[in-house]
Amino acid sequence: LIDLSGTLHIEDQVVPGSLQALEKLRGAGLKVKFVTNTTKESKNLLFRNLIKLGFKIEKDEIFTSLTAARSVIDEKKLRPFLLLEDCALEDFAGVDTDNPNAVVVGLAPSKFNYENLNKAFDLLLNGACLVAIHKGRYYKKADNKLHLGPGPFVAALENATGVIAEVVGKPEDKFFYSAIRSLQPPSSSSSPLPQSLLSGVIMIGDDIRDDVIGAIRAGLTGILVKTGKY
Repeated sequence: LIDLSGTLHIEDQVVPGSLQALEKLRGAGLKVKFVTNTTKESKNLLFRNLIKLGFKIEKDEIFTSLTAARSVIDEKKLRPFLLLEDCALEDFAGVDTDNPNAVVVGLAPSKFNYENLNKAFDLLLNGACLVAIHKGRYYKKADNKLHLGPGPFVAALENATGVIAEVVGKPEDKFFYSAIRSLQPPSSSSSPLPQSLLSGVIMIGDDIRDDVIGAIRAGLTGILVKTGKY
């Protein structure tokens, strides 16, 4: 399992050596899945951007926290107020957003204003549930500076309302297990993942908490690369 933003690329810049490292992994015959908490863009847009950067990947090799959030919305029949960038909304096509009974928060810099946050606050006070696509604290952009992630905004809503968010992306066990299941034959999709399988899975990323510690807690091996956030 390989993280994307900060590990293989930083916005439109390729992390030095990442193309060659990925080629070596594939050459060794290892199964690869790209697991990302990126929520600023849809899976289709993310895939196209990675291809432009020179990565040789297939779209079905990408597993995003947006996918996990959509699954939760569908399973629980939620009508979300989506605090997401417009370019991420493609992954929520067809979702009923009238009369919201949930607030879904991703990384949405252009949407984190007083009006939207106050609307989310009001919905939560009136019984809506809170879904955090992830609670990343910060990330690095191409300007080589760290920028606030969605985590601080989720924490603010939790603090103001007393509503605790359900987190669906990394570092949640369910997210890692869903990514691993997507590498297995369809016939085994409902079977428990054996520890012998989990111990043979490696998670590579630049976030010590969400990538590495999260993976270890889920029974995987975590490897930290000091790119991105470093």
